[in-house]
Amino acid sequence: MSSDTLAKVPAPDIPEQADALRIVPQRRYGQWAAAVLVLALLGLAVNSVLRNRAFQWDVVADYFTSDSVLRGLWLTLWLTAVVMVLGFALGTLLAAFRLSANPVLRWVSWGYVWLFRSIPILVQLLLWFNIGALYPELFGVRTVNLLGPVEVAIVGLTLHEAAYAAEVVRGGILAVDRGQIEAAQALGLSRWRRWRRIVLPQAMRSIVPPAGNMLIGTLKGTSIVSVIAVSDLLFSVQLVYHRTYQVIPLLMVATLWYTIVTSVLGVGQYYVEKHYARGSERVR
Repeated sequence: MSSDTLAKVPAPDIPEQADALRIVPQRRYGQWAAAVLVLALLGLAVNSVLRNRAFQWDVVADYFTSDSVLRGLWLTLWLTAVVMVLGFALGTLLAAFRLSANPVLRWVSWGYVWLFRSIPILVQLLLWFNIGALYPELFGVRTVNLLGPVEVAIVGLTLHEAAYAAEVVRGGILAVDRGQIEAAQALGLSRWRRWRRIVLPQAMRSIVPPAGNMLIGTLKGTSIVSVIAVSDLLFSVQLVYHRTYQVIPLLMVATLWYTIVTSVLGVGQYYVEKHYARGSERVR
C-alpha cells in the first residue's frame, strides 16, 4: 500500500470509541435499601437501650469503677493471663508429644485431648474443688482443703485450655511447608535453629488467630469460676446485687467491662496477626 493510500485512510475517532466503551457501575439499590434498614433498626435498638429506665444507668455509673468491681476485674485479668500462659505451655508440650515418632507419647497426648475436651469445664471445676472427697490423700499429702478456690480455678482452667491449645499448636506446625524444613536440614541447620528460624515464625501465622479467640474465650469463660466462690468480675457484681437487689444495672457493669476488655484484646490480636503475616500478604 502506497503512502498516498495510507494518507487517505481516516484516523479512528478515539474519543468516540472511549465513550462507547464507557463502563457504568451497576446500581445496587437493594443493598443500599438493606443498609438503610439495618442502620435504622440499629439506631432504634440503641435508643431503646439508652432511654430504658429499667437499665438504671445512674446506678451503672456509680458502680462501674467501684473498688469491689475493679478488684474483681483485676482478678479476672490475672486469672486469664495465668491460665493462657500455663495452658499454652502444657499445650505445646502435648503438641510435641502428638507429633512425636514415639507411639506411647502420641497416644498419651491424644488421650489427654480427648478426655479434657469431652468433660464440660463446669464439671471439671467441681471435680477439682471436691478432690479431697475423691482422694483424701495423694503421695502422703492430705488433699482436703489443700487447694483454695483460686488455685482450683487455675488448675481446672489450665488443664482444660491445654487440650485446645495443643490442637492449635499442632495445626500451626502442620501448616508449615515440609519442603522448607527439609531445605533447612540440607543447609545443616540444627534442630533448635530450624524451629526458631523456620518453623515457629511460619506456624505463628496459623496459631495466632485461634489463639486470640481462645484468649477472648478464656477471659469470658473465667466467669464460670464464680460457682466456686472465686471473686472474679461476675462474682463481685453478684455480691453487690445480692445485697442491693439491683440485678440489671450490676449485670450491665460486668457486661460493659467484658466488652471493653475483649475489644482491646481484639485490637491487639489484629496487630499481632498483621506482624506475623508480613511477607505473605498479596500486593494489590
